[in-house]
Amino acid sequence: MVRVVSPGIFSTIQDRGRPGWFHAGVGVSGAADRASFALANRLVGNDESAAAIECVLGGLCVEVGEPAVLAVTGAPVPISVDGRAEPPASVLYLRRGGRLRLGMAATGLRCYLAVRGGFEPAAVLGSRSRDTLAGIGPEPLEAGTELPVGPPPRRWPEVAFAPVPPMTADVVEVRMWFGPRDDRFLRPGDLCTGTWRVSTDIDRVGVRLDRADGPPLIRRDAAELPTEGMPLGAIQVPPSGQPVVFLADHPITGGYPVVGTVVDADVDRLAQVRPGQLVRFRSER
Repeated sequence: MVRVVSPGIFSTIQDRGRPGWFHAGVGVSGAADRASFALANRLVGNDESAAAIECVLGGLCVEVGEPAVLAVTGAPVPISVDGRAEPPASVLYLRRGGRLRLGMAATGLRCYLAVRGGFEPAAVLGSRSRDTLAGIGPEPLEAGTELPVGPPPRRWPEVAFAPVPPMTADVVEVRMWFGPRDDRFLRPGDLCTGTWRVSTDIDRVGVRLDRADGPPLIRRDAAELPTEGMPLGAIQVPPSGQPVVFLADHPITGGYPVVGTVVDADVDRLAQVRPGQLVRFRSER
């Protein structure tokens, strides 16, 4: 068992998600920053799909019941093991009763804590991910939560430290494709003119953007569309004109026009932006 001493601001269990349930109205969910999640698992020798803890900003503290191997990736948070400072994206060895504590991230939004063997709370529809929109999967972590750990994999950590590019508080540029409803806007290309500011309305469902500089997105009419499917990274524009980029827990259908979709490889970057940060779109068409 790993016991949660303090859950930090908001911590959930996440894995690769639960694909294949759209027909039942359930989305995929899973880790918001998939690359950081996968790296944490690779560092401790797990399969990349093993469940880990996703923590917003930091503040998480856990205690291990037995000697354990852990790793922390994603937003660069200060890490301490029994009071000793440790580097991020490295293999961490804890003795029985050892405590790992995360400080608060200066940049980025989400960090990931993996344990060798993976966390194994009860699965729902084949996944241990918490879907915050559907309200299914393990409950968000609380002080005192005890998390079972699975059997250790045969593979051992192959490196002690993984160099990762630093996260920035500067403008984040993301690539996107226009469509399928860009014809619903007078000048859809205005999306890529100037910058957008990340609003305080941000969670695992999506990132809402306010215009920082540049022209507003103007719709040709205010009529809603018939409900249609919404993919990960869809840039949906409600009547307010504030684009919302959908993240891991996004709704699977919607009636507002989607002006474009973020390139899949860049969705992870948006999962790490913070309120007030600037975003610039770049068209791949």
